[in-house]
Amino acid sequence: MTDFVQFAEHLRQLLGEGEVVTDHERLRTFECDGLAHFRVCPAIVVLPQSGDEVKAVVGACVAQGVPYVARGSGTGLSGGALPRADGVLIVTTKMRSVVEVDVTNQRATVEPGAVNLDITRAVAPFGFYYAPDPSSQLVCSIGGNVAENSGGAHCLKYGFTTHHVTGLEVVTPDGEVVDLGGGKALDAPGYDLLGAFIGSEGTIGITTKVVVRLLRSPEAVETVLAGFSSIDDAAEAVSSIIAAGIVPAAVELMDALAVQAAEASVHCNYPVGAGAVLIIEVDGPRVDVDESLRLVEHHSKFHGAFEMRVAKNAAERNLFWKGRKSAFAAVGRISPDYIVQDGVIPRTMLASVLNQMAKMASDAGVRVANVFHAGDGNLHPLVLFDGSVDGECERAERLCGAILDLCVASGGSITGEHGVGADKAQHMPRMFSDDDLATMQLLRTAFDPAGLCNPGKVFPNPRLCGEVPIRHSASDPSVKTGMGEIF
Repeated sequence: MTDFVQFAEHLRQLLGEGEVVTDHERLRTFECDGLAHFRVCPAIVVLPQSGDEVKAVVGACVAQGVPYVARGSGTGLSGGALPRADGVLIVTTKMRSVVEVDVTNQRATVEPGAVNLDITRAVAPFGFYYAPDPSSQLVCSIGGNVAENSGGAHCLKYGFTTHHVTGLEVVTPDGEVVDLGGGKALDAPGYDLLGAFIGSEGTIGITTKVVVRLLRSPEAVETVLAGFSSIDDAAEAVSSIIAAGIVPAAVELMDALAVQAAEASVHCNYPVGAGAVLIIEVDGPRVDVDESLRLVEHHSKFHGAFEMRVAKNAAERNLFWKGRKSAFAAVGRISPDYIVQDGVIPRTMLASVLNQMAKMASDAGVRVANVFHAGDGNLHPLVLFDGSVDGECERAERLCGAILDLCVASGGSITGEHGVGADKAQHMPRMFSDDDLATMQLLRTAFDPAGLCNPGKVFPNPRLCGEVPIRHSASDPSVKTGMGEIF
């Protein structure tokens, strides 16, 4: 057993007094990420200020056999940064510099704690921006975006984090610092270790620097808000727009319940009485945007849009998006508790799956608000419940599992961008065979044979002894993670 009092003193010698947290009340600040149903109080929190300090902490953990977990801003929605009660949480929020902006090569180098939107703010004066834009981009950190391969509203046209990162500096699970990828180059010879690392959910190392691609700001941007009587009509409009050969920068759908929450929160002035709204954005050269906008309006009206507005200026465009990007938090206005689910289906199955989901919710006696990336079929059903009512949490969790089953049965996936983390690890066999999972583990253990780097995440049923993850209020400080070592 590790003497954590003594170990904390050792870490203070490495980092300094102010970068090591052991006070229980302060530790509880870090007990969960954006998925608050999983809560674990870590033994120690460290806040390094450089890659060298991350390396020193990992080296110390490896020497003592102490498990560790990396965490950025804590906006993840799958329990991917859930701490260990018997481990160290390495929080990178002090490492938030935009280290270099290289306009000539259209690259920026940033630290992992840099906030997503800060990259665009840093390069906007040069006529560039950083494309991946999760809804939490005002607060989410790039290191977490790399770990989860985050997307966002504009991933339909511009892709995910993996399409915009060309190089990484990482601390490996044995405490070494290595560079992955081509740096500022588009590609590097040899195996695609960069591709393996991005989206690995912090299980094979910790990011300490990121080289990202910058895109030129488009000549023209047009944003349309369209109101429909039903989700079916909105879903059909989405399929029709894509089938016409248009690739919008973004196509987002919100149902009536999600709209109700957004209106209560940010007063976004969406179409009154809409059963669903679409936010459709097209960008690029002006001549292309004008034609795309004409076709978007045509196909939307053909499929029953009863109100359409084209943003007159940046302020109105921002209001359209404010309603969408505030939706997850806004649901707290209409429900005391909720679970943000994340699954993917083929775009052509939207209407069918959403109707089946509505029936499942009705049968379960649970409300579901839908707000999601309709253009690529990435659903984000918000399952609403009241945890103070006996049985409601359990019904909500059963419905979440049934929604994942429905996504897989429809030809989709159990996650699109939020990751597997602690929340969906037990659902992995719904998509993958034992051989599939064993092959994935071969990659993981090649990087981390000791199983100390974010153990207990992604893969189901720890094979060594340990408790199982539990949902808990964390009011009891004695509650432990339930995260046993993996292999």
